[in-house]
Amino acid sequence: MIRAALRLLLAAFYAYAGYAHLVRPEPFLAIMPSFVPWPEQVVLLTGIAELLGATALAQPFSACLRQVGGVGLALYALCVWPANVNHMLIDLAVPDGGWGLAYHVPRMAAQPLLIWLALWCSGVTGWPFRRRPRPPAA
Repeated sequence: MIRAALRLLLAAFYAYAGYAHLVRPEPFLAIMPSFVPWPEQVVLLTGIAELLGATALAQPFSACLRQVGGVGLALYALCVWPANVNHMLIDLAVPDGGWGLAYHVPRMAAQPLLIWLALWCSGVTGWPFRRRPRPPAA
């Protein structure tokens, strides 16, 4: 029950983020690291990836497709980490400190949680809640 609810919540989060990437790419372009080629196309593709991952995660028909979506969203969260770090560096460099460390440190710490949540919600992993089998009695 909790896993299904969090799966739908995560799907809604990624669906909104994907939508935002497509209709208002400017904030995402502003935090794009300079080493990323074709930033406009990358933002467009990341929005599409978020929408596809959210759809796969939310659909009720195929556990395999949910797992593919979960792995895809976990990899996505890992791949956009440099943009989040770049956002923090840009933001903290402005004279007023931007959003500040109180915003950016939890956001950076949440990235591994998002990766795990995508894998757990999709059923790829049960860690740390799945019980380990007991070793056979000697």
